[in-house]
Amino acid sequence: MKIKVLAVLLVMTAGVALAGPMSVQVRNGKVRATPSQLGKIVATVDYGAQVQAGDVQNGWYPVTLPDGQTGWLHESALTKKRIAMSAGTSDAATGVSSDEVALAGKGFNEQVEAKMKADGKLDYTWVDRMAAFKVTEDQIASFRAQGKLPGGAQ
Repeated sequence: MKIKVLAVLLVMTAGVALAGPMSVQVRNGKVRATPSQLGKIVATVDYGAQVQAGDVQNGWYPVTLPDGQTGWLHESALTKKRIAMSAGTSDAATGVSSDEVALAGKGFNEQVEAKMKADGKLDYTWVDRMAAFKVTEDQIASFRAQGKLPGGAQ
């Protein structure tokens, strides 16, 4: 009897084995209480932060943050590659925000944007307007419910 109980427990815990350490690959990863875009945000993790991730479930990883807090991060916010944010010179450590590091890591920064604007190659008017849009979680839930989209009833 004890062996059967032990076997069942081993099978159940096998599904929660950790996938291992993963790096946050977005500017600010929103850790949610439930595996849903509508889940309550319980923490925010910056670009390059390391988290312990479990097995992906429907596009979401259960994660444990360095401070022990747990939640869910979407798979698009994580990578198995370690993101090392270091430069070879000491002047790189002066006042760089996580947003700037994230953009620079992807090859795009304020200087590149300014040059592209100055060259007249791109018109950022609509990009700037879209960046200013604010949509509440209630509006997203209403949109999903009206369109009968997954997560709309949550």
